[in-house]
Amino acid sequence: MAGRGNAASNNSALIAIIADEDTVAGFLLAGVGNVDLRKTTNFLLVDNKTTVKQIEDAFKEFTARDDVAIVLISQYIANMIRFLVDGYNKPIPAILEIPSKDHPYDPESDSVLSRVKHLFSADSSSERR
Repeated sequence: MAGRGNAASNNSALIAIIADEDTVAGFLLAGVGNVDLRKTTNFLLVDNKTTVKQIEDAFKEFTARDDVAIVLISQYIANMIRFLVDGYNKPIPAILEIPSKDHPYDPESDSVLSRVKHLFSADSSSERR
């Protein structure tokens, strides 16, 4: 497939999840979970015992894997590692910030949405000329 970057091209690309227990459980029940032969998972369940270092390591691991096409991360968790999320600029895997049960979505702190707004504002200003 042209333009897919480094994601797995055999239709087996995964969705990785970094979120709270309820969100991860919902996605696992929907069939998104994966454990390979090395017992590597495609999810990180974040609770009050999870350190920021563990979140950073999972984010770096998921974004470096060739078999991951999308990384879903709860927005309040993304805020803990905002410097990594904002600094990530590759198209694949795509990073999507999602709300959680206890933390509503805040469009002002979503880095992807702010980039899209910036692109559209640049496009519309160039069309006015």
